[in-house]
Amino acid sequence: MEQHGECQGLFTGELHNEKFLESAHADKVNEKDNKKWSPLLILAAASTTLGLYLPVGYNIGVVNSPADIIKAYCNASIAIRYDSILTKGELRFLWSAIVSTFLVGGTIGSLSGSWLADYLGRKGATVVAAGLSLVAAVFFLLTDFIVSVEVLFVGRLLVGLSAGLTTCVAPMYLIELAPLYLRGAMGVFCQLGITFGVLVAQIMSLTQILGTEKLWPYLLSCYGILVVLFLLIVTVLPESPKYLLFINKRQEAIKQLGRIRNQSEVAIERELIEIETTMQSSSVDVKENWSVIRVLTDKTLLLPLILVCSMQGGQQFSGINAVFYYSGLIFKAAGLSEQNSQYATIGAGVVNLLMSFVSIEIMSRFKRRGVMQLSCLTSIIWLLVLTLSTFYLDAFSWVPYICIVAVLAYVLCYGIGLGPIPFFIGSELFEVGPRPSAMALGSMSNWAGNFVVGLTFPIMQDDIGAMSFVIFAVFILMVLLLVRFYLPETKGRDPSEIALLCNKGLRSRVLDSPVNSTTTAETVPIADLKV
Repeated sequence: MEQHGECQGLFTGELHNEKFLESAHADKVNEKDNKKWSPLLILAAASTTLGLYLPVGYNIGVVNSPADIIKAYCNASIAIRYDSILTKGELRFLWSAIVSTFLVGGTIGSLSGSWLADYLGRKGATVVAAGLSLVAAVFFLLTDFIVSVEVLFVGRLLVGLSAGLTTCVAPMYLIELAPLYLRGAMGVFCQLGITFGVLVAQIMSLTQILGTEKLWPYLLSCYGILVVLFLLIVTVLPESPKYLLFINKRQEAIKQLGRIRNQSEVAIERELIEIETTMQSSSVDVKENWSVIRVLTDKTLLLPLILVCSMQGGQQFSGINAVFYYSGLIFKAAGLSEQNSQYATIGAGVVNLLMSFVSIEIMSRFKRRGVMQLSCLTSIIWLLVLTLSTFYLDAFSWVPYICIVAVLAYVLCYGIGLGPIPFFIGSELFEVGPRPSAMALGSMSNWAGNFVVGLTFPIMQDDIGAMSFVIFAVFILMVLLLVRFYLPETKGRDPSEIALLCNKGLRSRVLDSPVNSTTTAETVPIADLKV
């Protein structure tokens, strides 16, 4: 075909005709214009953020405010169905089980993401995640008609499975759609959607809106509207071109890449060959079956796996959820009323959301290592300030305001790097083959960490109070040291290059430049590439 001949000329350094020369020159002239968000890429990012990520954050935060109302429903359900009245301790245990079921589902859903991403494709796996989320919303809605605590359990389990699958597959899907220079920005959308969801849940849970005895089933299920919209939009979204190449569907990969990039055929073919060249020069066989067990036992993947799991788990052990839980008490101590302290907590959520928006630009401009280290260091400082000021809360009238500043400053510093980077770092550290299993293990670490913190923080709060934040600061310090000595810079570099830096486990010298590294797509000389 003529197009094939042109491409062959491009990659051998022999230009066959003036038409192709003009096309190549036009691509070079319009290079800056090409480095923009195409309409389809914007649609994929927006729909995934609102239809998948937002429901995850929503279901994390929605059960906090109406907890007493839902507990009363559980007690009534047990009384009607089993003719038994729960004691205070039994009711507390039942409520803890309902809340924790979501986290258990998230852990299980994360592990299933690896298989689904390879079997159904990245796009297919997101559809499954959305479907589970929608079924869960139906179950929540049915609680208004079926007085059964079991319905609530099933709903929380299903939405947990969906959340785990989402945090495993959706970041991988978006990053594989994005060109190299937008990878970091695309990775931030996971944190953006989750923080937005938590904020929406806080607002919707107000008694003036849906946080009432009659409306709480609608409060739990209203996110389903966004899921339905996503399921309608996903029919026009593309499949990941890298996944299509992975399963040997090259023509379909060309078609989908053309839809995503909105560039000339020459530019599309060139990018596709660059991807194929990278896959061929990979340090691992990307076409083989990379199961979770194989990823766990492959010594060359030890360091990136430690990094992904530690950063994902460390995100939860940073204490962000505990700080939000404690913020209400701090705002009350500062003299705010019950309702105003709720509004102040929502304000902290707004800060977290705004930082997610800012992080999109930060990830596009700055290196991952520097941003992550800055985020960890400043988060530690503000956690220590929060600890000290909480100890002397009643000593001086101005101390509560220091606490408020510490809470808001910590949320801001967390949002710079600790919030967004762990969600997408796995897609930059791992090549296409082992990537789904690695992302699944990282997501599982995140949900497991969430579960452990949720289980232990109330106990720590009762036993050691504000010293709990010192423990969280220690965990962040461990993540900081790991990033400082073992995280290679991933911005603007292909995962195959990163793999060469990390293939010696903890003996790897990740800050060195590999001698025989794969040149990235942005810097590779076109005439040096061979088909």
